[in-house]
Amino acid sequence: MRILAGFVLAFAAWAEVTGSVTNGTTAKPQAGATVTLYKLAEAGMEAMTSVKSGGDGSFTIPDTLAPGPYLIQTAFDGVTYNHMLPPGSPTSGLALTVYNATKSPGEAKVQMHMILFEATGMELNVSESVIFRNEGKTSYNDPEGGTLKFFLPPGAGGKVKVMAKAPQGMPIERAARKAAQEGVYSVDFPVKPGETRIDLSYKMPMTGPAEFKSKILHGGPPARLVAPSGMELTTQDAKLLGKEPATQASIFELTKKEFAVALSGTGALRGEETQGPDEDEAAGIRQIWPRLYDRFLTVLGLAAVILVSGLMLLARRQQPKTK
Repeated sequence: MRILAGFVLAFAAWAEVTGSVTNGTTAKPQAGATVTLYKLAEAGMEAMTSVKSGGDGSFTIPDTLAPGPYLIQTAFDGVTYNHMLPPGSPTSGLALTVYNATKSPGEAKVQMHMILFEATGMELNVSESVIFRNEGKTSYNDPEGGTLKFFLPPGAGGKVKVMAKAPQGMPIERAARKAAQEGVYSVDFPVKPGETRIDLSYKMPMTGPAEFKSKILHGGPPARLVAPSGMELTTQDAKLLGKEPATQASIFELTKKEFAVALSGTGALRGEETQGPDEDEAAGIRQIWPRLYDRFLTVLGLAAVILVSGLMLLARRQQPKTK
């Protein structure tokens, strides 16, 4: 039986990958899309084979040489779309979807923007999360101008970390590009149909009470500010909405696009055990506290590692054992 099981696994490792590519904008088969198979390894992504979809949208990737996990990346109209292939998943009849891309935002709109302040000792840590919702059937992609423009306060010294996550994708780091206007930066990251999240994190000196000044450059709903327990935030440019029950963090909603806040005290949300509040308590607060953005960048950074590590562990367990 062990020999038979080993033969089945070895055979599966040599299986070809087949499927079809459909254009979600036109609802028709998409010819000429580039389909690339990547093997996920400890050293990163290793490109295995690239093929073009045919006139009917179909594609065939020849036999692979090693067990998974794999990632299929389909490139079309300047945008790539990912499809995970965990070990043991079907490799035939895959349905991949791509979309036409445009430099116009169209239905891609900022749905939410939250700014978290955390002060520890001599430093102010700022985490901004921007969520786009694209209800349309085209991808918003503007490589030259960027899909998100944001303001970086002078105190950050031009240093900011950007993490972006596409629908059903993994968080990846992107570069922030300085624009011609003082303090303005842009992020080149496609906003595909569905939900796209972009996280910014930067640090500023804080030797005592500090003033934070910034601007909201997108046309979405009012941004919200979050000050954890232990920190005091005062401003004329935002209204207090309430406190999140589990963490007692104060939540404010901006009333102006250009704003200034005074910050004092110390406090942080990172590392706290944030359990869900009682349903009755949460009824009114839920609208102003959607998921605490998964506690921002710390969880985002771990998500990709956990996913890839989990897939690799599963692959090892499925490999035949040798005596």
